[in-house]
Amino acid sequence: MSKNSASLSHEVIFFDDFSSKKLDRSKWNVEITGHTVNDEQQAYIDSSETIYNIQDYPDTSGGALVIHPRYQHGYTTQDGRSFDFVSGRINTRNKAEFTFGCVSARILLTSGTGLWPAFWALGTSGDWPNCGEIDVMENVGEPDWASAAVHGPGYSGETPLVNKKFLFPDNFTTNWHIYSLECSEANGLIFRIDGKLIYRVTRPMVEFYGPWVFSAPKFLILNFALGGTYPFKTNGVRSPYYGIPKKTVQSIQNNDAKMLVDWVKVTRME
Repeated sequence: MSKNSASLSHEVIFFDDFSSKKLDRSKWNVEITGHTVNDEQQAYIDSSETIYNIQDYPDTSGGALVIHPRYQHGYTTQDGRSFDFVSGRINTRNKAEFTFGCVSARILLTSGTGLWPAFWALGTSGDWPNCGEIDVMENVGEPDWASAAVHGPGYSGETPLVNKKFLFPDNFTTNWHIYSLECSEANGLIFRIDGKLIYRVTRPMVEFYGPWVFSAPKFLILNFALGGTYPFKTNGVRSPYYGIPKKTVQSIQNNDAKMLVDWVKVTRME
């Protein structure tokens, strides 16, 4: 392999360090939803209250993205659905897509039972789950772990392809961590936190349950859901909201629940 080809194999094809004053919409789409999935309790809106950049945040590259859920009692969507929470969800569809490579993001979370922030990738073709979903980082408000998962035809929802990484008290998810995924034909899907392997999904592991659908273009998603099936399965809370206890509602009302993203990067590996 020549030096030129070696350098190309690690070419950065997407990068955002959120150093501009506003979200760069040449790189990101902001999603607006009426209905929700997974019995989530929030509506996604396009607002500087829920999605914004901050400059000179401590221990960042110069700025950070903030996805900030808010309590907004009786918020009504365009299709007439009512929610008491609003939040943010952004993606890179048609703006930054990859097939194979490494995707990574440096993220800091706040804790709170029932919070559901995530960093993930979704295939561009077909409906879910046939398009394929790769969850690089999910968290349901418990600061001592983060999870990674893979969904596709025959292994969606209650997927058997999931793993939790438990963290030591001095390094919870409330600290900065780099969550990453390597996707390749040869090695399958490799998940890391701060460069350390936490989970590996091979093609035979996937094909035991259904077809491999991850050799196609994908786009990135950052979102902050509230409540719903995954949190409920962990915390068992039904009231005052499905998957969200009163203490977390108060945290959202006090504007304490946030996901901060220092940077997002996609590197071509093959």
